[in-house]
Amino acid sequence: MDIDEILTAAENAPPEAAIDVVAAGLRRNLGATAVSFLLTDFSGHSVVRLAAIMAPTVQVSGCLEELLEAERIPLADTLYDQVLRTQRRYRRRLDNGSVQVLAPVTNRGDSIGILEVVCPDDPAPATLDRIGRTAHALAYVVIANRRFTDLYEWGRRSTPLALAAEVQHQLLPLALTCESNQFTVSGALEPAHNIGGDTFDFALDRDAVHLSLTDVMGHDVEAALGAALLLAALRGGRRVGAGLEEQARRADAAMREHHNIPDLYATGQLIRVDLRSGLAHIVNAGHLPPLRLREGHVEEVLLEPDLPFGIPFPHSYTAQPFKLRPGDRVMLLTDGMLGSGVDLPGLMVSTRDLHPRQAALALTGAVFHANDGRLRDDATVLCLDWYGIGRPPRDADTGADLTLASPATGL
Repeated sequence: MDIDEILTAAENAPPEAAIDVVAAGLRRNLGATAVSFLLTDFSGHSVVRLAAIMAPTVQVSGCLEELLEAERIPLADTLYDQVLRTQRRYRRRLDNGSVQVLAPVTNRGDSIGILEVVCPDDPAPATLDRIGRTAHALAYVVIANRRFTDLYEWGRRSTPLALAAEVQHQLLPLALTCESNQFTVSGALEPAHNIGGDTFDFALDRDAVHLSLTDVMGHDVEAALGAALLLAALRGGRRVGAGLEEQARRADAAMREHHNIPDLYATGQLIRVDLRSGLAHIVNAGHLPPLRLREGHVEEVLLEPDLPFGIPFPHSYTAQPFKLRPGDRVMLLTDGMLGSGVDLPGLMVSTRDLHPRQAALALTGAVFHANDGRLRDDATVLCLDWYGIGRPPRDADTGADLTLASPATGL
């Protein structure tokens, strides 16, 4: 059974068993002693083993009830973390003499997980390449099948979600990272115990990328419902081709016209970047200034503030020029990121070589730990790296740094 046949079998399998079929087929195809798929959890701090096919007996099930005790592995100081950070294959010899190969499962920079293959001997270059191609294809298997089963969503969760958190998570993009030749964008959110109503969003069309970061005032279910209302208005405007100012007007009207939620208002920022010219504009609805890292220095991007969405006074919104240069990194933050003594500009500088996915997690993680894991407000970051027109520094499929020559390391 070759790789195409394995993927065809996965397409014909029940959605909850597709990854097991891939793992079992790959084990037979390569003569591997074990094949596993490890899914990245929502926090980005651990992976969970969703498929583990061992020789000589293979049982393909994938039933959620059988996985409730699945192995969850913290990423800190592990080779798994190195694979996810670098988006490179790694291999190492185990104590029993077999060789473990780890390959990132990624689609357009969205780090879905890791394919782990244990071979009896050091695999040949052609076998390593086959493992890498299968890992890339596995990302599409997961994306296609997660619409029909809760298996993958279950694997992403470190803890059960309260009702407000469930609403909040459903508002976020299905992929928390998007990689392109001109840019990379990635978001991270550390939810407070009482949900604070933060959301972020992004969408790519033919000639522009759209970003938004919003923070609804209030907590718990009311804040989550307000965030759902706000984001629906923004997405509805964007999807009919409305400009930034009209999107903001619609969001403001939606927040004002639904009085069943008292004192409902929100701050936020909307950005549109033209992918052909690099021209960018931003609407700033009473929100914190973005932080821009340029040539090793961090500065606040000073903007004229418009009123927050939902304030019951006559007002309008203005799309202001937002200057970007190739090599810029921009961080949009909510107010839950402030305080606790975290030096956010210093952390941006020290993480400047990390992928935006890891940089965003580093910032939210620092605030989370500075508060001993007890946040009073959501801590949310949306990170944009702008490359401009020309040769991008990262691979558009995986986000791997193109300055690193070898696609695989180890041994």
